[in-house]
Amino acid sequence: MSENKRKTDGRDRSRRRFRPDGTPIWGQRQIDGPGVWATCVKGKEKQTVGELYDLFESLANELWPTEATQNADAAPDDSDEEEGDADDLEKQIAKEVASMKRPRKETRFANCKTNTPCVVFISCKPPIDPVKLVTTHVQNVMNTGVTQTRYTQRLTPVSGSCVANIPEIRNLCGRLVNAALAAEPDKKFTYKIELRMRNHNTVTRDKLIPELAKCVPEGHTVSLDNPELFILVEIFKSVCGISVVKDYYKLYKFNVMEIANAKNLQEGGAEGRVTEKGKENAGGPSMEVEDAKKEQ
Repeated sequence: MSENKRKTDGRDRSRRRFRPDGTPIWGQRQIDGPGVWATCVKGKEKQTVGELYDLFESLANELWPTEATQNADAAPDDSDEEEGDADDLEKQIAKEVASMKRPRKETRFANCKTNTPCVVFISCKPPIDPVKLVTTHVQNVMNTGVTQTRYTQRLTPVSGSCVANIPEIRNLCGRLVNAALAAEPDKKFTYKIELRMRNHNTVTRDKLIPELAKCVPEGHTVSLDNPELFILVEIFKSVCGISVVKDYYKLYKFNVMEIANAKNLQEGGAEGRVTEKGKENAGGPSMEVEDAKKEQ
């Protein structure tokens, strides 16, 4: 009996993980922390994760370069020397061994399984700022009409996540709103709360929105037509993510596929560059379409 108990405890310890505050996490990775929600073409979730990894790493290398990135940029191009020393096998072997011994680079992005069609969540590690990451990419798409992705549709950054209950949501919202307002403490903003709920029926919209409004300090007013700040609240199953952004409507609610198509139509092309890259899949069923059907 005692032996069986010790074996069970050992298996439990191997499965258990801990958050920074000491609370345990059991099983697979949960949706947690800062990150980016993405909607995509149905059935292309795996491909969406791959293209977002490539896109986010490229943007992060520009916005938050690491030592490895800087060293790679500064390293001289010795390809000619390698060709000249092709016969020197010892140098080539030594170089390969050295590259194998290099410490593994820590990943800044991780896919958190949602087990839901058309929905992907990519978590971000510091110093990555999901809001800056997404707004930079969206602005690039606005300027060029090129999304650099085939299946990704709407991106929604969240600066923090919590359990989807009213006390936790109020706590998180208050911290993020105060941090956003601290950049311009003397200015009085107009704001709007953008709430999206998926696969969740515990907290109702009618109860949550007044509680979120209480998190905004006095002096700042609600504007439904032309707000300066948008408080984005994404509730998915038992998780709530929140961020504070600007120009949400001007940037097409961060729908990069719609931005690219509009940009290319303005320039006279009947088909945008996104459509040309993924013509066979771009029109497939998506979360945006399914949400529209549910609303009808």
